[in-house]
Amino acid sequence: MTIKDLYRQKQPLFSLEVFPPKKESDSDIGALYGTLGQIAGLSPDFISVTCGAGGIGGKNNTIGIADYIQSRLTVPALAHLTCITATHSDLEAAVGEMSACNVGNVLALRGDIPPGGQLPASPGYRYAGELIRDLRKRKKDLCIGAACYPEGHIDCSEIDIDIEHLRRKEEAGADFLISQLFFENEIFYSFLERVRAAGITLPVSAGVMPILSRSQIQRMIFLCGASLPSRIIKILHKYEHDPADLRAAGIEYAAAQASELAGLGADGVHIYTMNRPEIAEACAKALGKV
Repeated sequence: MTIKDLYRQKQPLFSLEVFPPKKESDSDIGALYGTLGQIAGLSPDFISVTCGAGGIGGKNNTIGIADYIQSRLTVPALAHLTCITATHSDLEAAVGEMSACNVGNVLALRGDIPPGGQLPASPGYRYAGELIRDLRKRKKDLCIGAACYPEGHIDCSEIDIDIEHLRRKEEAGADFLISQLFFENEIFYSFLERVRAAGITLPVSAGVMPILSRSQIQRMIFLCGASLPSRIIKILHKYEHDPADLRAAGIEYAAAQASELAGLGADGVHIYTMNRPEIAEACAKALGKV
């Protein structure tokens, strides 16, 4: 089943995100499959699989893992595709691989610019909107998701410009949106009002990531530009010398955040699990899924 059909049938959706192991050893893949089994047991509406740092043309198991989720665990899967380092032939190969294993849901992303800013001499794509348009031309029945940014993309100077890019993604053929992480729900509600006022009608799932460590938060702020509310700062201060309690408090905060979002306007809640079943389970319980 396509994810756009799921949005039509029920709301809010409950979805979970995982990432491929950095190493492709049998033990690492086996460990991930064990984790996936636990996560699938929570009955999410779909599970998304991130794309490796190499993007479409890089060596990663994104589509293979999505196929395993769909065929073996019988949960709809969403395969991420990033395009900033990809060529048109890379995309053609990826679409062929998805078709061969019947993976019909994709999250089309620009992806992170590689360290040092080294890009192909003739890159196939500069923006996610270009990738979405090309995907739609190549495979009309593909269900295509796109990213949105409640606080604006870190590379975009103004939120209005960012929302205009979002409109172009919808016009290019996107079927639904998943947001970048944020830590204050009012930010999401304000963003959703602006999106609807701009005439964008796509379903929007709110992305939620729990705090697990101070270093993780520092990295997310640098990479995403997410702001920290005072409640998060107080949690970091209170548990700065107790990593276990900090993780517990961070997961509790995320579960409460997800529960509120599901009850107050989000079309779905998308949990960034970081391959930790306990994160998925805590949020599932908060949403009444367990």
